[in-house]
Amino acid sequence: MSDALAEAFPELDRAVLSDQTLFYGTVIDEAHLYGLLNRFQSVGLHVLEMRQLPEAPSSPW
Repeated sequence: MSDALAEAFPELDRAVLSDQTLFYGTVIDEAHLYGLLNRFQSVGLHVLEMRQLPEAPSSPW
């Protein structure tokens, strides 16, 4: 993936693997999620998987 194409997602970080690019970051709400999915589609990218990571446990202090 080109740097120019990746710049369409400034709020996400990315990790480039041998055959794919992983985007990751905080999705604020459902509207943000659908906006990201729309942008991926509009630039011709296919979302293969999405995951919600578990929240870090809160400190007891």
